[in-house]
Parts: sequence; structure tokens; C-alpha cells
Amino acid sequence: MLDALEIATTVIVGLMVGVELSVSFVINPILNALPDDSSQRGRSHGGRMLGAVMPVWYIGSLVLVAVWAIAGRHHDGAGLVTLAGALLVLSVVMSLLLLVPINNRGKTWTVENRPEDWKEQMNRWDRFHYVRVAVIIAAFTLLVTALA
Repeated sequence: MLDALEIATTVIVGLMVGVELSVSFVINPILNALPDDSSQRGRSHGGRMLGAVMPVWYIGSLVLVAVWAIAGRHHDGAGLVTLAGALLVLSVVMSLLLLVPINNRGKTWTVENRPEDWKEQMNRWDRFHYVRVAVIIAAFTLLVTALA
């Protein structure tokens, strides 16, 4: 049973990493290359769509890692799993304190009501997101290493 939990958790966290990498290095560069109206509309829509899904994914991943850490506390790699959990906690805290406030503003913007500094706010979100992606990649790497 622990094996199934380990594999499922690693796959779910890995998929989350893939989505977040895609946002950073595929979706946002595509949106940034569009004219301002389209870029801002795409980011607002993405903020609404992913803003609804990602909290569940982040918290669900954290819960799975916590269950793995507890259930496997006497197995090899338990320290790595615990450290991965700590990194996922950090990613959630970063999200709540840094990214969600910007996202909550951005997802309500329209061409008519967006602030003058909307691009700067999106660039700030991108920079915070790069750091968060690095944190969840590190967590994923620890989980994969714990399986080995």
C-alpha cells in the first residue's frame, strides 16, 4: 500500500511541476507575445482557470506527501520525503503571500479597468512564479530520490 501511495504522490507532484513549468516557459511567453489586449485577456482567463484548480493540486500534493512521510517514517528516504513536504509548504506560503494577491487582481481585469502598471504586476508574478517552480522542482526531485 505504501508503494502505491509513493508512486501516486510522485506522479501527482510531477504533473503539477509539469503544468507550472509549462505556465512559465510556454504559456506566458506565448501570451506575452500577443498584443496587449489579447495578452491581458489571456492572463486574466488563465488566472481564473488555473486559480481554481491549482490550490486543490498544491494542497492535495502536500497532504499526500504528509501521509507518505508519516506512513513511511521508518523507511529509507523518510527524511527526503519530509524535506519535500517542507518545500511544498514553502510553495503554498509563497503562493498565498506573493502570487495569489496578484492573481486575484489580475483575473478581474478587463481592457477597460486594468491598471496602468498591469504589465509590471504580471512581470512580478512571473518572477515569483519562477522561484516557486524551482521550489516544487526541488520537492519533486527529493520525492523521486526517496523512491530510489
